[in-house]
Order: sequence, then structure tokens, then C-alpha cells
Amino acid sequence: MLISPEPLTEPNPPAKALTKSSTTNGPRLPFYNSTLLLTDAPVSLQDGWSKLRESSAGTAITLRERSGNGTHLVREALQLKVGGQNIMDQYMETKTISDRNRRSIVNLVVAKMIEDHGRTPPVSVRIKYALGIITLFPCLRDPYTDNGFEHFYDPRGGSGYLAWRLKTCQRNTVPPKRPSSNIEQEVSPKRKRLLQLEDQLFGDDCQEAIAMLKHSTNPTIIKEKMRATFQYRQSLVHDHQGSFSILDVFTRFLDTPGLIDQDFEMMFGEEVSSRFVSKWPTFFKPRILAECKNLNNNDRLGELMDDRLGWDSDMSSVLLLVHMLPPTPKGYKRSGRISSTQAADHLVKYLQIGVSIDTFLAGVEPGQPFLLCMGNGRNNIQRFYVIVDHKALPCKAETSLAAFDELFKAHFIFSLNYEESLTNFYTFMQTTVYNIDVGSAKENPRVKELRAKILNADS
Repeated sequence: MLISPEPLTEPNPPAKALTKSSTTNGPRLPFYNSTLLLTDAPVSLQDGWSKLRESSAGTAITLRERSGNGTHLVREALQLKVGGQNIMDQYMETKTISDRNRRSIVNLVVAKMIEDHGRTPPVSVRIKYALGIITLFPCLRDPYTDNGFEHFYDPRGGSGYLAWRLKTCQRNTVPPKRPSSNIEQEVSPKRKRLLQLEDQLFGDDCQEAIAMLKHSTNPTIIKEKMRATFQYRQSLVHDHQGSFSILDVFTRFLDTPGLIDQDFEMMFGEEVSSRFVSKWPTFFKPRILAECKNLNNNDRLGELMDDRLGWDSDMSSVLLLVHMLPPTPKGYKRSGRISSTQAADHLVKYLQIGVSIDTFLAGVEPGQPFLLCMGNGRNNIQRFYVIVDHKALPCKAETSLAAFDELFKAHFIFSLNYEESLTNFYTFMQTTVYNIDVGSAKENPRVKELRAKILNADS
């Protein structure tokens, strides 16, 4: 696989874009109204996403004037339909909504919409019902989207659970619409980011530094020259005309641990770079494990939830997220439908200590980056490698979480797309855990729904 990036568009920096005041032509801000936000986020996350909850009075007024609060409509839709009252009664007892009940809510609400407004309800009606759902069931609110209900209905793209159900009901009577001409948002790892860095080398000075990198054995000099050539290296990975592998130019990635972390930190800063390792064990991991109890149990899930049978508990919690965000139809068009277990195999592979890495990679089909763990057992790993372009980059990590952290970062510093079957998984990590391109990255409603569950769960 040769790295030949495509032309990219400049993103909105997430932190700045979401903390500015709202203007007519300015960035869109999250809408949080005190009458709607019935559950507060855990204190442990306040430093990670409290800025995203700043609201604009103008946005709130506009939304209410346009669609109003549809709580009474959703409640009426549930009370008038068989099973709807049971859903509300269960919510009053548990303060949670199961996947099955969420699907029932969508079906009952859409049936009510069609009864009152026909098979093509106005956008304002769809917004009203979506707002009513998250108001009546606050645990379904997504704090990372503009209004919290985009996974039920997103007026910008006409997507979400309500839109999907409406299309299903319309399919037999309405001719399919022509494909939208809107250009999809570019996958975040491939976006070219404008960085203003000091002490960067270009021209002859840069070429001299690259030549020195190939011969130096001093780790300090290697990291210093790699830092000084970062901006040039980024221009190469985003050069869509190039037909070379960046690892053929900067070969020190192949023998010097820590360079992936260094480049990522230069791109996003120290706070973003450290976010996964600091937040996952204490906040996300226990909530992932708790939410997994609602999944259909099988031998594979049982193995992942018992670290005596397979990976250590940290890696198991990461792999459980793959099962919670399984491959979507878009992710298996090319190779046929694959299971969550098969998708997880695209994320991490195990190799017994003593087996040649080159021999192992010769039998693996080229693809997107994955993590190779070497040890005397899956729960006893001694070495970690990030595999990029069929080459092994040694990790500086000594734990499975830190090693996955380097795998995730490799996508950004080498400008590589996510593996198709893992797009939802990686997007959740990107926006919800690392807080990268929040509000601008393209997200599947399943990602938004799971985020709402995790962030609204009791600590």
C-alpha cells in the first residue's frame, strides 16, 4: 500500500470553533437549554467537554420558534400505541432506554407523524418530534451535537433514525430520490491542517536534515531533526501526486519508538495527545463494560469480558467497543458482510514471541494500519508494533492502551483513512474520546446514540 493522500479541505479547529460566540455567519454552537438538560454530565468529564455545552440564547429562541417542544406529541404517540406506555413506565424505573425500546419509540413516533402529516412530514415536524424524544428521555441526548437530537433527525443531511424509518415506510409507494449531490465531509485523518510551527526546515536545510536522519544513531538528534522536518513531512503525506511511501523517506519511524507520539503532539497539542490514556481507564472503560451487558451474549463477548481467557481487560474494553459499533452496510459493500469479530481482527492481531514479523506480514493482506501484539499470550504482551504500509513501526508503549493510542495517532500523522469496517469505532474514538473535529466530522447516528448513553450514564 503506497501512501498517496488526496487534496484536502481546511477544518474548523474544534476547540476555538465551539467556544466563540454565535453569529449569523459564524460557527454553529451546541444548543443546551436549562429546561431540556435534565441530566448533568459526570464531574470527571467536565474538563474534557464542558466547553461544548456553552449555549447561545439566539439558537435556543430560533429552535423553539421554528419547531417548539414536541414532548407532548411524543408522549401522546407512545400512550396511544400498544407498548408505548410500558416504555415510559420502564424509563421511570431505570432511567435508561434499551436498544429495543429505542427502536420501538422511533417506530411509534414515525407512525404518529405519518397519521398526522402524511408520508412526507415537514422538516419542522421531524425536528419537533426529535426534540421531543430527547426531552422526554434525557438519557438519549447527545451532548456533542448542536442540538442533542441529530442521531434521531439531522436537518442538515436529512439523516437519523426518524428519517431512516420514514424512508422505509415510503419505499413501497414513493419512487426513490435521486442521489444527493452534496459532497461528503472528508474523513478527519486525511484533512490538511494549517499549523504555525517554529524552527521548521525547508529547502536545502531540510534535505540536509533528512540525510543526517538516515545515518545518525543518536536518539536525541533523531527526534530533534524529525521535529524540525515535521511540516515538510506533512506536505509529503498530503501530496496527492506522490507515489512514494513516506516510510521510505523517513525511515527512522521503523526503528525509533516515540516518533508517532511526537508528530501527533505537534499537530494537536499535549492535552489532546494525552486524552485517551488519561480518560479511557477511569471514565470510558467502566461505562463500556456496563453497556455491554445489554448486548446479545455469545462466546466471543464472554471471552472479551473475562481477561483470563484472552486479552487483558484494557484491550478487551477497546475491542468490546467494536462489538457495540458493528460494521455498517457501507463498511462491507466491497468484501461482503463481516461480523464484529472479523472487524476486530482488522484492529489488532496477536503473534507469538519468536515468530518472524516479516514472515507473518507476508501472509497478511495489505490494508489500513493495525496493531500487532507480540508475547507469550494475549494477556501477556511484551512488544507492540503499529503496522503501516506492511511495515512494523515499534511502539514506545508498554501497555495495550498506550499501544492503541499510537495506532489511532498513526492515521493522522500519515494521513490514512480508517479501515472501512471500523469507521464507526474510530469515529467514536476521534470525536467522543479525543474530541477531534467535534461538530465537523461525519458521524453515523449509532455513534451519536452510543455517545449519549455513555456520557449520560451514572458514574
